[in-house]
Amino acid sequence: MKKTFELVHPKIKLARRIDAVKHEVKKYVKRERNKTLPEDVDFWDFDCKFGNTAQEAKVVHLSEISKLIDQAHTQDLTSFYIEILVKNGYRRQEESEQEVDSEQEESE
Repeated sequence: MKKTFELVHPKIKLARRIDAVKHEVKKYVKRERNKTLPEDVDFWDFDCKFGNTAQEAKVVHLSEISKLIDQAHTQDLTSFYIEILVKNGYRRQEESEQEVDSEQEESE
């Protein structure tokens, strides 16, 4: 999803537009997470960017998007840009090594 959201609308109030944007983002993320994973992938991960325009967008974490939308509301911005791209997620090797170590200690 690469999209510039306009917050100004002649008939829809600003608070309602903010809620609609948050809902659209959550809906997109849920739809992508429900897709079937390839065999070698552990989970779906997301690359996210947020900014006033596409050129000004900075990398953010998915969990920060809702807070940034609220900040855009308090700053009285008329529009903002969100980019959310799906990528393959892999568990870190450290986590699996710790699990193996703890299993070995339990068996001893």
